[in-house]
Amino acid sequence: MDRSVRMFVEELTRASDSESITFPQVVQSLLAAGVERYHADLIRSERVYYMPDGISCAIPAHVVRDIARDFSAAGVEAAVRATQRGDIQYREFCRRIAAAGCVGYFVTLAGQRAVYYGRTGETHIEYFPGPR
Repeated sequence: MDRSVRMFVEELTRASDSESITFPQVVQSLLAAGVERYHADLIRSERVYYMPDGISCAIPAHVVRDIARDFSAAGVEAAVRATQRGDIQYREFCRRIAAAGCVGYFVTLAGQRAVYYGRTGETHIEYFPGPR
């Protein structure tokens, strides 16, 4: 990954983790940088950003503890809705999806969706608001 893009996604990860930017701002920034998708691994506390040519980089991210064993799609959806309403910010969002058994999620910018998953492969898909 180009050094300037890597530095950019490192800063973006810090900004997201410190709650100084919102998810829509993250998405717009990643699109502008040419990032295709990213994976947030809550257990490893890292995000991996992928470029269209397959090059990627892993960045340490917000630490989440106490991830529930059982996956609750309804719990993940409730956390997403709370974030969309502006009721909670990123760290509380992570706490809530972890309480719902989510161990990670993929965000595909081209596909305009996030796929949340549990320990045994259960998933919940959230499409970005607006036209696709």
